[in-house]
Amino acid sequence: GGREANQVSDDYRYQDGNYDAPNDGYYHGGDEPAHEEDAQSDVTEGHDEDDEVYEGEYQGIPHPDDIKEKQKKRAPAVADEYRDRADLMAERMEDEEQLAHQYENIIEECGHGRFQWTLFFVLGLALMADGVEVFVVGFVLPSAEKDMCLSSSNKGMLGLIVYLGMMVGAVLLGGLADKLGRKQCLIVSLAINAAFAFLSSFVQGYGFFLFCRLISGLGIGGTLPIVFAYFSEFLSREKRGEHLSWLCMFWMIGGIYASAMAWSIIPHYGWGFSMGTKYHFHSWRVFVLVCSLPCIASLVALKFMPESPRFLLEIGKHDEAWMILKQVHDTNMRAKGEPERVFTVSYIKTPKQVDEFIEIQSSTGTWYQRWLVRITTTLKQVWDNVLYCLTAQYRMNTLMLAVVWFTMALSYYGLIVWFPDMIRYLQDEAYDSRVKIFDEEEVSHFTFNFTLENQIHRNGEYRNDKFIGMKFKEVKFEDSLFEDCYFEDVTSSETFFENCTIISTVFYNTDLYEHKFINCRLINSTFMKEKEGCHIDFEEDNDFLIYLVSFLGSLSVLPGNIISALLMDKIGRIKMIGGSMLISAVCCFFLFFGNSESAMIGWQCLFCGASIAAWNALDVIAVELYPTDKRATAFGILNGLCKFGAILGNSIFSSFVGITKVVPILLASSALVGGGLLALRLPETREQVLM
Repeated sequence: GGREANQVSDDYRYQDGNYDAPNDGYYHGGDEPAHEEDAQSDVTEGHDEDDEVYEGEYQGIPHPDDIKEKQKKRAPAVADEYRDRADLMAERMEDEEQLAHQYENIIEECGHGRFQWTLFFVLGLALMADGVEVFVVGFVLPSAEKDMCLSSSNKGMLGLIVYLGMMVGAVLLGGLADKLGRKQCLIVSLAINAAFAFLSSFVQGYGFFLFCRLISGLGIGGTLPIVFAYFSEFLSREKRGEHLSWLCMFWMIGGIYASAMAWSIIPHYGWGFSMGTKYHFHSWRVFVLVCSLPCIASLVALKFMPESPRFLLEIGKHDEAWMILKQVHDTNMRAKGEPERVFTVSYIKTPKQVDEFIEIQSSTGTWYQRWLVRITTTLKQVWDNVLYCLTAQYRMNTLMLAVVWFTMALSYYGLIVWFPDMIRYLQDEAYDSRVKIFDEEEVSHFTFNFTLENQIHRNGEYRNDKFIGMKFKEVKFEDSLFEDCYFEDVTSSETFFENCTIISTVFYNTDLYEHKFINCRLINSTFMKEKEGCHIDFEEDNDFLIYLVSFLGSLSVLPGNIISALLMDKIGRIKMIGGSMLISAVCCFFLFFGNSESAMIGWQCLFCGASIAAWNALDVIAVELYPTDKRATAFGILNGLCKFGAILGNSIFSSFVGITKVVPILLASSALVGGGLLALRLPETREQVLM
């Protein structure tokens, strides 16, 4: 029956934006012209006694008896299974081209209104969750490292593990969205992220926390390619570039939300609870919990949104797609005060279905064998889609886009990490320049009960002194003598005793662990009741500065977002990418003159504001260059490569902090110039319909 329907539907021809069909039993919307304002269809809509519009029974698909009657009058056709696959694919491509033009006309008839704006905010929350995820680990590290005893290598792994999860999630879930549907896969992505982000706020061990953030990143990684593919399929050609750019603003809102919540919650160390001595729920865990709220909100709202009708048409589900498009039309018309407007479309072209799906019967094998076949078949189809993006038709575009995405990510994410590290380095340099040096001091029978900070004591002698309830911060004792001294309730950070002689001295309830005594002679000295916790010195991070820099960096992209949204459909995607990347490269050169904290913050804001237009245009062109059944897959590949570039950028740029500024600046500038010039060779997609 399906093949018969396809053969009948082949009689339809696309002519100047309208589809005509022979008198073969199909319903074509009646004899009245479709463009009359008072046109009504007894099939699709009617009126009750109060003159209210109601939805009637849809009869756009012909009855099977009509098809059989039609087939009797026609010459027998060759069954699809006996036809060459190349012919079937050629026929499908012709159908897809006709569908693309007809679908564009249908979306224009549906209009742009309440439905698209509702979907805009629902998907915006999902994109906001992606933006939040990028900032979460950076904000919690200063507090989490103390709770979990994180070394420098552990902190680096925790920062990169989220990007690794995003990279895998983008490719896997993006590919699945082209086979299982946009809405279904987006729900799965958000559910994975919400569940493991929520769980990560409660786990205590570093290993389990790392695993939760990895899986959470995998879930949120699939969000970006699905969101843009999903939303683009409800937009007409004239609206697509602008409104996809407006959607990008939610990534900025996610960064601002994360910064504001971190600023409001993390410094309040009392916002938590403890269960015994082993389980602690501190304020940074409350922050992780709050950061999962946008994801949960989007997940709930998405349940009330329909699947993409463009995807449904691609897999041959005509009736479902028609009903959703009618819902879009009616929702927008009611919001515009025109409920009497009739949805005039009665039939939509569906491409010939080439793939063969074989379902195992319930009596065959065990349940897990049946599921294993389904999973392996689906993954095989996803892999075929990945390879399809590298076929002759798309290979050059895919490779050029991959290079542009990679160079953009390497520079952007590398500098985003490098900026705060450089600011911290400048702070440390200024701090070290204020160090106080004490030479050959002699102190006896004195009680130290105050903080010693940023000091160096050389060749000193301390006899019968007491150090009680105090803190050492950035203090070093060199070649000094401690005799008959007493240390009690002492805490320290970055404090060391080097080449010292310590005689008959007692250390009670201190964190002066063995590794803090370098080449020292300990004679008749006693360590009693050492403080519990990590035997690691933690950096004293300026929380206020971290939140402020991230907040200003996120806020600075607002002008670039507005400009790119307003000009995206006027100057085109290619000029937007090339121009933005070249301007960003120029901003990089001025970083040579950033020798203060305020200068670095200013150049960071300028760089972020200039580069956001390129990101927005890359998102738009990635959904427009590929057909519907490959769109999310291609976007997922590019976004996965983007996250790989982020991992490399973070690793490379951070390794040069305090060594030289030349390498990071030249590397970022060269990558941006090369990517920007290559982007100018990409095809412009501003005027084309969504294939």
